[in-house]
Amino acid sequence: MNNLNSVIAEGVLVEKPAFQDTNGKPFCTFSIASNQFYRVKSKIEKEVSIFDVEVYGKLAESCHRLGQEGRGVRVVGRLQQKKWADAKGKEQSKIIIIAEHVEFRPDFKVAK
Repeated sequence: MNNLNSVIAEGVLVEKPAFQDTNGKPFCTFSIASNQFYRVKSKIEKEVSIFDVEVYGKLAESCHRLGQEGRGVRVVGRLQQKKWADAKGKEQSKIIIIAEHVEFRPDFKVAK
């Protein structure tokens, strides 16, 4: 039985999604910045977290086409741990989101 591994993250795109098509398998990566506000005494503090996202297939093509730096986005997916050894042989790891659903906030253009 698989354990529950599900995440929803909202934020804004840090930059335009990067797209690759390897042997007919579309793949897209992007990062989102997600803000959290909290109160410390009488001040409002802001904490920014950056989450790396990977997207595959037709959804990757859509993300590349629709994604622009600063555009709002909601990602639904699962967490995955990536592990590797750096140049000095030290083990490294990070947690990424593997997207299963991506929604972009409306992109309203101001008429000039």
